[in-house]
Amino acid sequence: MTMPDTPPLAQQRMAALLDALAPREGYTRSLLDGVRFMRANQPLGRTPVLYEPMIVIVCQGRKRGYLADRVYQYDAQHYLVLSVPLPFSTETEASPEEPLLAVAVRLDMTAIADLVMALDSQALATADAPRGIVSTPLDPTLADVTVRLLQALSSPIDAQILGPGIVRELCYRVLMGAQGGAIRAALASQGQFGRIARALRRIHDDYGQPLDVGTLAREAGLSVPTFHAHFKAVASTSPIQYIKSVRLHQARLLMIRDDLTAAAAGARVGYESASQFNREFKRLFGRSPGEEARAMKWAFSLLPATRIEDIAAAH
Repeated sequence: MTMPDTPPLAQQRMAALLDALAPREGYTRSLLDGVRFMRANQPLGRTPVLYEPMIVIVCQGRKRGYLADRVYQYDAQHYLVLSVPLPFSTETEASPEEPLLAVAVRLDMTAIADLVMALDSQALATADAPRGIVSTPLDPTLADVTVRLLQALSSPIDAQILGPGIVRELCYRVLMGAQGGAIRAALASQGQFGRIARALRRIHDDYGQPLDVGTLAREAGLSVPTFHAHFKAVASTSPIQYIKSVRLHQARLLMIRDDLTAAAAGARVGYESASQFNREFKRLFGRSPGEEARAMKWAFSLLPATRIEDIAAAH
């Protein structure tokens, strides 16, 4: 079934609200925990990023996500949903005249689990295959919820009183949307997908500790070959490459946020060899750790320190 396009008026209203809520480039924290605004005034080529489970609704401009051989477009007509944390790369289309404006809503897994169980109790359990990432059309109903969320986040008292309920409604609309079945199946964390999702969370929680595929496979109750195959089906990369990516993103953040040296950051995230850390960092980010840290610090030199972590984690 073809989904109706987002009404132009709703799209214009979302863009106008976000333009006021996100006056500076990068990420801006909203009045509600778990909701952030995104702005880019210039195009940005393919850049490695690490996204946590979230919903990203772009109201103006365009982003493309690249994961293995798949391309995910999210723009004024499509939104992105990640049900598991994933490192991938993104490309941004934006200009000073038409900046990219978006809102990112972090998925609260406790609240999501309640919604999934409520839907299942209404005989809406899904047989769809779970998917860790989807790009799907933004329908008029979800656009209306997004407008109301942005309006609420423009007022401290509205954000406090109305915001949480609107976020819950937004998550509900996503779960009932065109690809809601695949998202619900993923978020239910059942079967093989659920085992891999738990392994991904374990890696994100303990990236600085020794991690090996054999241990992760045993914790998932799978043989190493089966674990490897299911892991790649969910994350589109091998367990070892996923661990490396998470560690390198976290090391990058430590250098920018905490002013650690490359050697100290590498050691903090689990690297025993400084040369290996430097080599793998440059392979992922295209620059040495020192060059990347200097470039990012210069880019953020005019920003308050409290905003650096939000921005660095998303670029």
